[in-house]
Amino acid sequence: MPSVKAFLGGLASYEPMESLVKRINITVYPNSPAGLVQASREDPWSQAGKYALGWTYFTIILLVATSIIRLYYLWTDKIRRALHKDEMEEAKMSSPDSDYEMANLQTNNSAVRFFPRATELPAEPVTDSPVSTLAPVNNAIAMLRWVFYRPLPILRFRKRQLPLPSPGVVFIVGAALVFVVLYCFIPQPLYYASIRYGSPPLAIRAGMLSVAMMPWIVALSMKANMITMLTGIGHERLNVLHRWGGYICLLLALIHTVPFYITPIWDQGALAVFQSYFSGQYYIYGTGVAALVPLLFLCIHSLPFIRAWMYELFVALHVPVSIIFLAMMFWHCNNYLTSWDYLAATAGIWFVSYIIRIFYLNWTNFSRTSWLIGEEAAITLLPENAVKVTIPTQMKWRPGQYVYLRMPGISVFENHPFTVASLCSDDFPSEYGEQYRDMIIVFRPFSGFTRKVVNAHNENGPWHTYRAFLDGPYGGMQRELAAFDTVILFAGGSGITAIVSQLLDLIKKMRDGRAVTKQVHVVWALKRPETMEWFKEELRICRQYAPPESVHCQFFITAAKRYSTMAGPPVTHSRPVSQVFHDKINEAFQGIADKRHSALIREEADGDIEKEKELRRETEDDISALPRAYLAPPKSPQSPRRPRPAKIEIPAPDPTSNFDFGFPSTPTMLQKNLMRFAFLPSMGTKKTGWQTEYGRPDISFMLRGFQRDFGRRTCVFVCGPPSMRMDVQQCVARMQRQVLTNSAIDEIFLHTENYAI
Repeated sequence: MPSVKAFLGGLASYEPMESLVKRINITVYPNSPAGLVQASREDPWSQAGKYALGWTYFTIILLVATSIIRLYYLWTDKIRRALHKDEMEEAKMSSPDSDYEMANLQTNNSAVRFFPRATELPAEPVTDSPVSTLAPVNNAIAMLRWVFYRPLPILRFRKRQLPLPSPGVVFIVGAALVFVVLYCFIPQPLYYASIRYGSPPLAIRAGMLSVAMMPWIVALSMKANMITMLTGIGHERLNVLHRWGGYICLLLALIHTVPFYITPIWDQGALAVFQSYFSGQYYIYGTGVAALVPLLFLCIHSLPFIRAWMYELFVALHVPVSIIFLAMMFWHCNNYLTSWDYLAATAGIWFVSYIIRIFYLNWTNFSRTSWLIGEEAAITLLPENAVKVTIPTQMKWRPGQYVYLRMPGISVFENHPFTVASLCSDDFPSEYGEQYRDMIIVFRPFSGFTRKVVNAHNENGPWHTYRAFLDGPYGGMQRELAAFDTVILFAGGSGITAIVSQLLDLIKKMRDGRAVTKQVHVVWALKRPETMEWFKEELRICRQYAPPESVHCQFFITAAKRYSTMAGPPVTHSRPVSQVFHDKINEAFQGIADKRHSALIREEADGDIEKEKELRRETEDDISALPRAYLAPPKSPQSPRRPRPAKIEIPAPDPTSNFDFGFPSTPTMLQKNLMRFAFLPSMGTKKTGWQTEYGRPDISFMLRGFQRDFGRRTCVFVCGPPSMRMDVQQCVARMQRQVLTNSAIDEIFLHTENYAI
């Protein structure tokens, strides 16, 4: 290695001071050393921006491929539903000739004639798109699903569980990791012969790749983003790619950092010479460290076990630290090459996403009564440790979507996602007004915000209302259940909240002739039969309005021990200062709402005093602005509730009622003893298609039974605990072989929902 004296002599002959201070690009002169000339030819610094373009091309290819797949499904599903609709309209308009089979025979549904005419027989109706029935396409998709539908095992360490991402996520993250590592280390050279020839090429490649990742990392984190609009994948599913993208960015940042510490060691005393050219008092690598530290913090505190341990702190710090990181990156990159282009794109995506998100907020639309003050919400306690929040709103949503709920009267800064369990349809009007629909959220309280909701209800009583600020809706299923011939819905416990609205919407479309679906199977595993009370009315609607023999529901009671109910008389404690603060905030918003309602009444009366008095009498409510239908009746505090015995007492079906859940009579002692782990097959499903079993469902056995009645396209929808999701995924992955071997089956599609949302 050259000595320090030779190093200084070489600098004096050809290298200006400015290029050394930058430590990025060394200008080549006619009298430059041969090593510097060779380095500038092998991997010139001026062309290092191509490495950032390499990552951009890689991600664009993935984005375009995913968007094409989505468009293919949207097109084929829409064609299938359109063809089915045409077939239904033709069936309504046409009437059979008199020479068809007699209607009083058992074969009255047949279209075969006893004495057909001499003319050609009519062609079979077209029920599917020619593109969607292409065997090579369906077989290729089935083979990919056979691989990617299989769940990865859950890693267990003592009492901790670490669920791994889906195989699809592992494939994308693995491909990205292999790409960036090879793109860094395969091009040569990795280092120059001396630090005086410029910054190490390996460091430049890794730095440009990490900078190029930032726009995509930020885009994947935003609730309203372009990637979701193109691919239809909700941000809650893209968030896992956001986290792993951050981890890869940290890896590249470390690869970028290490060469700057290693290279000066090769030249004896070179680092001291390098330091002598900086007149500032700060550390020579200070800008890089200033950017690396916040990135390291972001990656560490987003680890699953740390994020779950201190989630509220994670939410409070993640965005501010991210802003600091972006600012430090602007300082560190100093507009070298194309670095500021990617950083400016990152800031632009961030800003535009927040602007778009304004349109998702229910309190930012000045044309709605919720402008700046939110909606009015009521809280009701349900059986089996559940809470229902009813929010009449003018917001629109699709089945299966979720919203972020903030209730300042309970917690000002907390904003949590909840699945909407109700259907936004004209068939389900709200008593709050013609323009309103009831948004119903059902969840089990644990800790944090959900527990505060229960405490607020116990503190204020069932007649108190709260202001609710909504952000959404987001997520939802990419495809429509109405485009599948057979639909199978699995729910575990409170996972039924993601399925109820899908079921109601599907039955509505089946009733109106807008759904291809012929068979619907619902499987709900729950611990106690009282849980059915959550959605008893919705299930009654499904049973009464679904086409005959099209919907089959099976309920599995898996436990006999009851929860301690929360609906008992609340224990009175001294009110903390924070609760008084939240009450004041809720009263402030409520006061603004009352004044706005009063102004609307005066505007409606248009100076007519009598009409104004009449309108005020109609809207007057001494207890709450919500209709009483949303509020639970007050509980008598005089007689405390006695604890119920830990056993199941199932009432016999009411002979005067038209609706029951298919319960048999009181379970036998054998069934009670085997409830927690046994699957007891029924002696036979009732003619109504509704039945209740005692024990856990054998998912593999049930899917094999359903498989005999599969149509050309089948959808399996599951929302439940991880064990249920993994069982369904394993079975559906194995069933992809039916697409390859059975020409009557084109597709078996799987959709899974996160149990926690």
